[in-house]
Amino acid sequence: MNGAEVIAEILKREGTDFLSCYPRNAVIEPCAAIDIRPIFCRQERVGVGIADGYSRIKRGKKNGVFGAQAGPGIENAFPGIAQAFSENVPMLIVAGGLPLARQYVRPVFRAADVYRPVTKWSALAHNVQELPALMRRAYQAMRSGKPGPVLIELPEEVAEAEFKGALDYTPVPVQRVAPDPDAIKKAVEMLLAAKQPLLWAGQGVHYAEAGEKLAALAEMLPAPVVATNPGKSAIADNHPLALGGATRSRSKMYADFLKKADVIMAIGSSLTITNFGPSVPPGKTIIHSTNDSGDINKDYRADLAVVGDAGLVVDALIAEVARQKGPGGGNALTSLKEEVAGGKKVWLDEWSKLLNSDEMPLNQYRVIRDMMRTFDRDNVIMTHDSGSPREQMIPFWETTLAGSYLGWGKSTQLGYGLGITMGAKLAAPKKLCVNVMGDASFGMTGMDIETAARNRIGILTVVFNNGVMGAERDVLKISDKKYGVMTVGGNYQKVAEGLNVASRRVDRPADIVGALKEAVDVTEKDAPFLLEFVVKEGHDFSRYG
Repeated sequence: MNGAEVIAEILKREGTDFLSCYPRNAVIEPCAAIDIRPIFCRQERVGVGIADGYSRIKRGKKNGVFGAQAGPGIENAFPGIAQAFSENVPMLIVAGGLPLARQYVRPVFRAADVYRPVTKWSALAHNVQELPALMRRAYQAMRSGKPGPVLIELPEEVAEAEFKGALDYTPVPVQRVAPDPDAIKKAVEMLLAAKQPLLWAGQGVHYAEAGEKLAALAEMLPAPVVATNPGKSAIADNHPLALGGATRSRSKMYADFLKKADVIMAIGSSLTITNFGPSVPPGKTIIHSTNDSGDINKDYRADLAVVGDAGLVVDALIAEVARQKGPGGGNALTSLKEEVAGGKKVWLDEWSKLLNSDEMPLNQYRVIRDMMRTFDRDNVIMTHDSGSPREQMIPFWETTLAGSYLGWGKSTQLGYGLGITMGAKLAAPKKLCVNVMGDASFGMTGMDIETAARNRIGILTVVFNNGVMGAERDVLKISDKKYGVMTVGGNYQKVAEGLNVASRRVDRPADIVGALKEAVDVTEKDAPFLLEFVVKEGHDFSRYG
């Protein structure tokens, strides 16, 4: 067995279903030989995205893997890996490397060094005998603490060298950290003493698969639940205490409850300040629970820290609330549910004109409304792309199951949603996996819809085509007026047809629902579909607070 075969065998033992790759990497053939399916992308960052989306849906218990060619291949993968790092996604990158003798001869792209700032851990393999130890460290890093991508650089001679002795490797289990009981006791005391407690749910709730337990905790307190962008659907958005997720846009009740909260407990969130996420208003008492102590007091002063896995933290909180509070409190819960429902009605009434619009070009919010009514949301995994689609989708797409929305946006590279949707479909083949992207996003990565067609990955790509770079129209006024820099255009249905992807272009409101049903029928036959909607240039987003 050579070095590449050692890595393939370890991937097999770790339960790897497929290797996302392109196209020259020593581990591809050994993986294929033992039935790890190679999936060739057209662009490396999309291939990274495929591994990324798979890891998100498998909640880190299985990890996506991307194999990159040495030199230009791993160079071209940088945007996807950097995005995954900002989103804390646990996946493995196996990068081809130049011979060891060339590692310090300029110019050389030394992947293990270059990627160190945007990976949780990275290493260069120096000899074949150390590969089992390197792979063990990689999986340990992925499956403990805050998630993140890891990278192993594999030089040619290490990949080709003969491994001596028996391969000693067993799969690495997920490591979870339990919270300090005294911190749990104090947190519950603070929450029960609060006049307006609020739970703030982050992506860690997804990885802990703690959504239903979090909803139960919210009802016990009682307290409404807001979610970050990556935390959206931590509890189902149609739960009576859910206020949804947020980026720069959010629901009105999200902003109202966040404003009046006196004690906020963040669970499974780094509480990182970003341009595309909610911020904690000043003057709040903050209880910060995360599985990484490095997040505590990073951006916000924590009045109390509770370090631990989100699922174990919620379990401990539920037990402690039951001990401290005892039975009763039904009237407070009923009153809070009514308050949330009333706020939601007011907000949706304000937006009803757009959600029910019959105008042409199409109104994006009308398309979102019709998707909500047409799709079986219990069977959908939804995501958005960067820019306007993110701001339009996050507040208004109402999930019915915890963990059914892939929110993202700390780095916000255009085109990211396409890859992670394919990965989600590979992780959950019975689900309808949908990515809503703009025309500018399609220009970045749209050619990879052919990857979905070639590999029978039945995703639905929804393109909002408004013929303009909408997110930049407020900052490039002179450039656009003088040189037309924001105008982008095209018929993406024709592009899809040329790439062997079934497609349809819709420009009339009456045709939206029929087109959606046609698209779903095609995806159920393991084939992708591109649905292009000719929409308005844009609208004000749901920005409150």
